Order: sequence, then C-alpha cells, then structure tokens
Amino acid sequence: MAVDVIMPQMGESIFEGTITKWLKKAGDKIERDEPLFEISTDKVDAEIPSPSAGVLKEIKVNEGQTVPIQTVVAVIETDGAGAQSAAPAGTKSDAPPAAASGAKPNVPANVPAGAPPAAKAEGAKPTPPKDTVQQKPAVTASGEKVRSSPLVRRIAREHDVDLSQVPGSGAGGRVSKSDILAAVEGGASSAAPSRAGSAPSRSSAPPPASGGASASAVLENAVPREKMYFGHYEVQPMSVMRQRIAEHMVLSKRVSPHVYSVDEVNVSGIAALRAKMKNKFEETSGTKLTFMPFFVRAAVEALRAFPTVNSSVDGTNIVLHKECNIGVAVALDWGLIVPVIKNAEEKNFLGLARAMNDLAERARTKKLKPEEVAEGTFAITNPGVFGGLFGLPVINQPNVAILGLGTIEKRPVVIDDAIAIRSMVYLTLSYDHRVVDGAVAHQFMGKIKHTLENWTEEIL
Repeated sequence: MAVDVIMPQMGESIFEGTITKWLKKAGDKIERDEPLFEISTDKVDAEIPSPSAGVLKEIKVNEGQTVPIQTVVAVIETDGAGAQSAAPAGTKSDAPPAAASGAKPNVPANVPAGAPPAAKAEGAKPTPPKDTVQQKPAVTASGEKVRSSPLVRRIAREHDVDLSQVPGSGAGGRVSKSDILAAVEGGASSAAPSRAGSAPSRSSAPPPASGGASASAVLENAVPREKMYFGHYEVQPMSVMRQRIAEHMVLSKRVSPHVYSVDEVNVSGIAALRAKMKNKFEETSGTKLTFMPFFVRAAVEALRAFPTVNSSVDGTNIVLHKECNIGVAVALDWGLIVPVIKNAEEKNFLGLARAMNDLAERARTKKLKPEEVAEGTFAITNPGVFGGLFGLPVINQPNVAILGLGTIEKRPVVIDDAIAIRSMVYLTLSYDHRVVDGAVAHQFMGKIKHTLENWTEEIL
C-alpha cells in the first residue's frame, strides 16, 4: 500500500517548512524511522524519519521548496492493501487540515523564511504583568481573528500594517510572510487604525531602506550590483539558515544600539582544576569537562546580581526575566545555531555540563527540538575555541546582551609587583544601551571575573 509522507509541524507557531535535502532518492529502500529528509523551519533544522518501511516511490517536493505543514512531500510503497497517511515524528495532532497534495508549493525567491532560531523567542513570551497593556490581536470585518505567524505579526508591527486589511493566501486564509511583505512593499494598509490602550511599538527605529526584511534586499541597497560581479567569480545562493542569520543580524544592529565592554580574567585556578579533574569527571559522569560550564555558572551568578542584563525590551517596557535561560552559540558546518539551557540557575555544575554537551551534540546532528532554541534570556558565544583573542558579537534578539569568550592562553602578567605567567582570557560584553548602562555592564563583568578567579564550587 502507499503511505504518504507529510511535512510535519515542528512547533506550535510553525506553519511551513523548507526541504533542504533528501537523504534518499526515488526507488530506494528505507526502514521505518530511518532519516528520510532534512527540513529547515523558522526555528530549527531537523532530520525527519520515515513513517514506514518500504520503497520511496515518489518525491513530490524538491529540495529548496517551502510548503505548508501537512503537505504530502513523498509517497512510500509498502506491503499490504489500501492506502493511508502517516505523519513523521514531530507532527502535532491538532494541526490544521492537510493541504492538497497537488497544491503549488510556496517557493520563496530571495526572501528568507524567517529569523534564526533564537530570534523567535518573542513568539513564546512569558505572561507580562497585569498592569502591562497588551496589543489586541488583528480581527477581520466579520470579527474572526487573523491567522498569522509570529514573524508575520512582527513585520506588521514594524511597518505599521493592519493585518486585517491584508488578504491571506495561506491555508484557511492565513496571512503568509510573502503576503505581508507584498503589503509592505505596495504600501497597502500602511497606517493601521489606532487602538485605544494599545501597547507601544516594539521598535522606534525607522524601517530599512528596502522596505522589507530581506537580507538580499539590504545587500542590494548597500552595494550596487555591478560592484559585486567582476573578474572571475562563482555565485553560491545563501542557504535557508544563512538567509535567516543575515536577516537576524541586520535586524539586531538596526534595533539595538550596541556598546561593548572588555575585561581580562585570570583563569589559572579553573585551568588547573580542569586539568586535574577532566579524566575523573568523564569517567564518573560520562560527559567531557570543558571550560564552558565554568563561564555559564559565572554568567548565571552575574545575571542574578544584575537582573537588568537578563531582560528584553517591549516598546517602552523592560521585561525582566526571572529564569536564566542561557543560549550557547554552536558553530555548524552550514551555519550557526543557539540552543538554550533552560533554568540554568537551578542546575549544578554537572547538570550544566551535561546540558551543554547534549545540546551541542544534537545541534550538530540536527536533532534539536524547536522549543530548545527558544526563550533564551542571555547568550554566550565562544570565538576563543577557534583561537580568537576576543570578539565583539552581535546581540541575539530579543536579548539585551551577549558574552563573548576569547581564547585561554598563558601570558605574562604583573602580580604583587612581580611578573608571572598565568592562564588569561579576554571577555567581551555586547549590550543594548537602551537598557544597560556602562556602569551596570562593568559591574556585571566584575561579578563574572570575581566568580572565575575565586572558584569554590565542587564540580562533582
């Protein structure tokens, strides 16, 4: 019998996915739960397993195409009679009705499918205080709520577009990203009707000159096309992930006024502790002992002492997060992703080490779940692992700060009026000056430095 393979819903706020790679070709035999294809969504890249064993009879959606969830992307021929549909792992049982398999796929041109993983944390915000006024959802003339994704609603807010006036081309009249970008470029409904008591805009910064959020549009406006193509060259289209990273970085630099602070820390103590304990740590816990848990623990202590750094901006409101959800940037061969350690303040050193190693491994093997790259409140990136002395990272929206770690190396330093050799590291803090002032930033860095240079916590 024939079994339909459908595009799964990888999270409650995700309504489409892009097939980035087929791991099997038509005619190949495949086992149940064997990886069948790779997808990229607004939140995460993932491998999708086969729902059944058999032969891959037909591939209906090609690599690079974006289709709504529940779209039939392939057909597997199995033994038996009759026909049925099977959803790969990750499909929600309450997903919208299946799209017709013959529907024309929604193939984006130069428009990225959305912001990178960490940018979507605003789509699942904690409930704000009762005295905070919320923006009412858009409704149609008949009183029905306009169906749209968090990305679409964000673009509508930034460009002051009334979603109720934008015709939706998606399933059930859903307003898609292409719909809202078309409305922005065409100037349709550019002045959304004011609502009494509505919340202030999330960003007072002017929209980009292109009028849209496309990374390619920003680049085209920045550099004339004839300046790019000359001599001998090769053109490589951006991957879906690279488009999202480009969009997210441009957005962050446009929204947040970046300021940077640099400090130098003597980590000779934790370097000696790690050298002494790393073999025993791995034998006892089953996980490797790296330097990252030390820095995460120090960052958590600093965030608890200076909660302003553990916040987000909502118009003229500062959202102070009670949990310390630490995003740790992981470099991949095909881009960058920021999985999040939830409630890091509740974990001991071993718990942090296990969580980090597990998330990093699953990020590299495309096993992360959408919720594992969302709701970060602070981020750490480690260019030092590649030998960088230090870096000045871009803030991971909607956070207001990100910590950069330089390489750990032995340098001559002055201690008690004598020159000594110590293991030293440069730390950098990029912070949003709308919320964090220089005094708070340097106090925050001072807390991290004190924790690292006076380490007392047991690691086992």
